[in-house]
Amino acid sequence: MRILIVEDEVKITQALKFLFTKQKIDVDIANDGAEGLILSSKDIYDVIVLDIMLPNVNGLDILKSMRNSGNKTPVIMLTAKDTVDDRVLGLESGADDYLIKPFATKELIARVKALSRRKNTEFIGEVYEFENIKYDVKNYLLYIDDEEFKLPLKEAMLMEMFIKKPRQVFTREQIIDRIWGLEADILESNIEIYVHHLRKRLEPTNAKIETVRGVGYMLKEK
Repeated sequence: MRILIVEDEVKITQALKFLFTKQKIDVDIANDGAEGLILSSKDIYDVIVLDIMLPNVNGLDILKSMRNSGNKTPVIMLTAKDTVDDRVLGLESGADDYLIKPFATKELIARVKALSRRKNTEFIGEVYEFENIKYDVKNYLLYIDDEEFKLPLKEAMLMEMFIKKPRQVFTREQIIDRIWGLEADILESNIEIYVHHLRKRLEPTNAKIETVRGVGYMLKEK
């Protein structure tokens, strides 16, 4: 899982990153609204933890921008604003959950994990299904009919990205950000190698990875 935390209190973000990392959850941090707006628009996260009171751009405007662009990433609002009207405003703006400061870190982690399960595909434990393939995201296992294949790490991360959101186009930038990280110096040929490997695996199935010329790739039915 990969999440984004948009919060201007540095001590809070550092502590949360440490706790989520211990849970084997990758974390990106934005300490102001302008950076949060840019990162949230990438649509590469499983969950976004979003504060309302932020410098430059407030959390509600970030959330509205996401939803207006069609970004359906689950969002949990993390804020000190605790009136009923504030909570209603956040939920009506497109938030999926709302947690008031101060909060118990165990509760936040539990809510983030719960939100990450709200996907476009059928979720059964740790296994996603699309057409006649299944993918166990925890153990990197791809099932094609009765055959089981153990995927290498990078190939597994790419497969997870595709099968969680089939029919969605992922840009090359989104793939690099998700698999190698925002600062990685990766050539597009690296992506093509892993896409090629997955295509070969999916040849006998009802699914395929299609190239969207000039944009990126998506998983869809044949």
